[in-house]
Amino acid sequence: QVQLVESGGGLVQPGGSLRLSCVASGFTFSWYDMSWYRQAPGKDHELVANITTLGHGDYADSVKGRFTISRDNTKNTVYLEMTALKSEDTAVYYCYTKAFGYPVWGQGTQVTVSS
Repeated sequence: QVQLVESGGGLVQPGGSLRLSCVASGFTFSWYDMSWYRQAPGKDHELVANITTLGHGDYADSVKGRFTISRDNTKNTVYLEMTALKSEDTAVYYCYTKAFGYPVWGQGTQVTVSS
């Protein structure tokens, strides 16, 4: 069964940091690009960051310089390191890939940035 399971969300003050993790199973993780999306209340899904099979990361302009995506193929895990968090980063964060030609989403993890 193809599955993505996120963890690491929570409540953090503005300026704080969090690290999200996404563990993959059911497919050969190292063969696929991986992405993080987010969805804020009342808004569409937004692509936050993508990492290729070779480890190259791309970022939305809104998070460049603050977020870092990385992967550990030995652990079938992709990470999103988030620093200098702002209230506008509040959203549900989802892990995403396209395995065997089909989109696969995790269940999401809530990130709330508030004082």
